[in-house]
Amino acid sequence: MLDLTYELPKPKVISGAKHDWELVIGLEVHAQVSSNAKLFSGASTKFGAEPNSNVSFVDAAMPGMLPVINEYCVEQAVRTGLGLKAEINLWSAFDRKNYFYPDLPQGYQISQLYHPIVGEGEVLVELGDGTARNVRVERIHMEQDAGKSIHDMDPNMSFVDLNRTGVCLMEIVSRPDIRGPEEAAAYIAKLRQIMRYLGTCDGNMQNGNLRADVNVSVCRVGQYEKYQETQDFSHLGTRCEIKNMNSMRFIQQAIEVEARRQIAIIEAGGEVDQETRLYDPDKGETRTMRSKEEAHDYRYFPDPDLLPLEIEQAWVDDIAANLPELPDAKKSRFVTDFGLSDYDASVLTADVESAAYFEAVAEGRNGKLAANWVINELFGRLKADEKDIANCPVTPAQLGGVVELISAETISGKIAKDLFEIVYTEGGDPAQIVEERGMKQVTDTGAIEAALDQIIADNPAQVEKAKQNPKLAGWFVGQVMKATGGKANPKAVNELVAKKLG
Repeated sequence: MLDLTYELPKPKVISGAKHDWELVIGLEVHAQVSSNAKLFSGASTKFGAEPNSNVSFVDAAMPGMLPVINEYCVEQAVRTGLGLKAEINLWSAFDRKNYFYPDLPQGYQISQLYHPIVGEGEVLVELGDGTARNVRVERIHMEQDAGKSIHDMDPNMSFVDLNRTGVCLMEIVSRPDIRGPEEAAAYIAKLRQIMRYLGTCDGNMQNGNLRADVNVSVCRVGQYEKYQETQDFSHLGTRCEIKNMNSMRFIQQAIEVEARRQIAIIEAGGEVDQETRLYDPDKGETRTMRSKEEAHDYRYFPDPDLLPLEIEQAWVDDIAANLPELPDAKKSRFVTDFGLSDYDASVLTADVESAAYFEAVAEGRNGKLAANWVINELFGRLKADEKDIANCPVTPAQLGGVVELISAETISGKIAKDLFEIVYTEGGDPAQIVEERGMKQVTDTGAIEAALDQIIADNPAQVEKAKQNPKLAGWFVGQVMKATGGKANPKAVNELVAKKLG
């Protein structure tokens, strides 16, 4: 099992021209709530619709239109908080964050600054060295998304698509606990995994349904420990925010690039300006987007059109009682119930669909054998064919049938691979295929012995060599398997070869 360590790991140290520096990273992850309707209107959230087709009068900020909160979005935020072992606030409130941008029709964004719906929680992050630790979550608040400005359709004009306007986002804000690029990616991956298990966000980064603002600063070695003791953020250095990152690979690259930029400025005698930046993966650099705003720059105030949100503890308890088994618990159960290694259990629980598929295959069967076939044969073939478990041509019942035939020694491992190929490409019931196509394993020792005796008689020189060097006995095993069309029981063949060759 994992070595669960809750202290901060050894941080990534970057050597500058004059000093060694440590990274300090905090993440603000924006997760689009899985809901058919928006946070304050009944407009559709379907991705890929015609521009400006999923827009209600509320989304377009028509005069007199008032927001009405979507209870399901609130439930999804609560579910997410419970999945992160976080405090659920029974009283929360919405605020207006005022700023102007063409894709924000209201001229403000409805968010939760002062009283978020979810308080402090934690995410158990598995690290590359086989250990795991908790990254603290400061808060989760709900807010409405903005629209999308499009600049590449005309050389002289920009266009605005308001389909995304008003879609419910959960902003998950971490503490500055993350100490390296790889850990940042692992944290986001774990968040996405948990939310997919919960069904609260599909985690599709390509569609922008999960994106992150990455806060990066650098400090001299030892300063982070002082921050831990005093909670004085001045020990962590001036942070810069890299906006709207939607790629794990680019997030890691951007952190590395930004850290080195800050180190160069400080070691040259300058000061890092707190600002919002963008990452350009083509040039491998971050560039200024705007100076970093503080809360007072947005003139936050309570939204006058929305009453405070009050929820009952009994409602929260009911949601908690109906949460699905989450990935950490499922992984631990797979290790215990099926005797799997940590690695295999991690692979099988990486997403909820794969875990459910494996459980269906393994039910009432040899768990380790089932895991081997799901991970090595099935996943390997799906990857080669650029498919995923959702459009897998082999059902759990079919693969389970293959596993049963192997366990019963009806077929050998080699025959099983041939059978799997038939089922994958043609379909059908594995047991019926074996019966109709004569694929059963030969377990008649008399038939196997007769084949072996003939091979021994035909190859006396090879027999003498094998007697002098037992490693050469494998040649006889191969010849028997060839003579029986691969149907001979390998265990029986090996035992007979060992017996006859002494």
